[in-house]
Amino acid sequence: MIYKHHIFFCTNQRNDGSKCCEDAGASELRDYAKIRVKSLGLNTAGGVRVNNAGCLGRCEKGPVAVVYPQGVWYHYNDRDDIDEIIDQHLSHDRVVERLKIQD
Repeated sequence: MIYKHHIFFCTNQRNDGSKCCEDAGASELRDYAKIRVKSLGLNTAGGVRVNNAGCLGRCEKGPVAVVYPQGVWYHYNDRDDIDEIIDQHLSHDRVVERLKIQD
């Protein structure tokens, strides 16, 4: 299936005590995003796919997610941030500048 947007949430858990996305509740917020995308009817062909990923190499900025095919990286803190990414970027193709990770 081809999707307009594919968002990957880093859900990496490090066991050495160093910062990781999972320590900030990444899996729970990914699950929330999946449910919300589905409830909005965005999870269809040509719509949005929500997936988890292993380490995306940006744990110091985490928790993080990346939206493809645009390659836009986001930092988020809570459900409100996830809602904003879904409502703006995934639904209306508007990058959420306040959550975007600047390279």
